[in-house]
Amino acid sequence: MPRLDVNVPVQSDQPTVTVEVDAANPLPPGRHRYQLAVTDDSGNTSAPDTIVVIVADRERPTAVLEGPAVADFGKGFVLSGQRSFDIGGRIVSYTFTYLGPS
Repeated sequence: MPRLDVNVPVQSDQPTVTVEVDAANPLPPGRHRYQLAVTDDSGNTSAPDTIVVIVADRERPTAVLEGPAVADFGKGFVLSGQRSFDIGGRIVSYTFTYLGPS
């Protein structure tokens, strides 16, 4: 599979190419431009066509709520979302809600 680097044309006899993504160095979120030009059997090359692909983190983060299994009557306790995580980004807000007795 050919590797697509910025401003380095990759020629192929196939009409498709897979954009491989390195998990250790993925494309950053945002707009990324790609271009295609085609050449016919007479050697004539088309004007290039371009598209913009938006790379977006569309995976939901995972909330992990921790707290004591038993709390002393009349005393406060700590709830923590510290172990929550987001694979494609970072947690920027925590919303705690008391849902009442169960």
